[in-house]
Amino acid sequence: MSITVTESVKHDDLNEKNDLNTLSKSREPDWVKVLFQIQLIISALCSIHFILYDSQWKTIFFALVLIIFGHIGVAAGAHRLWAHQSYTANPILRFFLMMCQTLSGTGSIYSWVQWHRLHHKYFKTDLDPFNPSKGWIFSHILSNGLCLSPAQQKELEKLDMSDIETDKIVMWQKKYYVILYLIVALLLPINTPAEYWGESLLTSTFILGWFRYFVSLNLSWLITSSSLIWGLKKGEKYPCDTNLVFIINKSNWLSYHYLAPWDYKTSEFGQYSNDFISKLIDVFQIMECASNLKTIDSDTVRKALINSVVQKRNITECLSELCDYTTQKPKFY
Repeated sequence: MSITVTESVKHDDLNEKNDLNTLSKSREPDWVKVLFQIQLIISALCSIHFILYDSQWKTIFFALVLIIFGHIGVAAGAHRLWAHQSYTANPILRFFLMMCQTLSGTGSIYSWVQWHRLHHKYFKTDLDPFNPSKGWIFSHILSNGLCLSPAQQKELEKLDMSDIETDKIVMWQKKYYVILYLIVALLLPINTPAEYWGESLLTSTFILGWFRYFVSLNLSWLITSSSLIWGLKKGEKYPCDTNLVFIINKSNWLSYHYLAPWDYKTSEFGQYSNDFISKLIDVFQIMECASNLKTIDSDTVRKALINSVVQKRNITECLSELCDYTTQKPKFY
């Protein structure tokens, strides 16, 4: 009986692989996204004139504050909390992070997490929607203007999103995202400078609308393309033997993130434990809003490396076995 079940499972896996191989992996342009990105770039460039010559300092400061809050929603919320379950947040914190992520205008949390998990599961392959192996321009810009291929769409639908689907705050945002986006990401930010300190509506639209959105969107895109900027490439030294060391501090921490994505201390931009988001999560824990902060100590990493070499197994699997909280389902890539 067990042999029959095993053979059936192998047969199903073989059929899935055959189906995947028959599906096209080519991607077509999403012309709505492409045209919007062109509009966004042009408008963001035009907004520089308003920032330099036709705005109050309060408007610029307000835009920077909103950019920071938006990034908190994406990095601490969509990325570390919901995509990788690197810590647990109470309802008040989850609602706050949801509103911050809505402010960033980077799509619903559900959609963001789904695409990011696909990116992790098939990192640097044709099924990775942001495939960094094709270069930074593709990973950061071009990939965000393309539709998913039929093969990618099939794999996206197969991802286990049950943890997200049981989160009422995330699903509420998904249901009412368009309304929330119009109010939280557009109407309130643009109206505030005009309403409270007399900024012109045109200036407010360009700075709080186009410029802020351009920065927020690119900060979100950097989460999947940052390994090509801050990550050490094969054969590179640390610190890098180049003058770029004075501008960009490269490290292996981004590679580590793809081995243990549930470690809350790994920064989106190549640092570990001393970045703003990690410290902020520590503050959330002190405030008793966050708990179960997941990380790995050096001894555990050492044991996992030994097991990986001796047993000839994937290092991520070895890390998962040694960390009890990674054995829970679904698998958080």
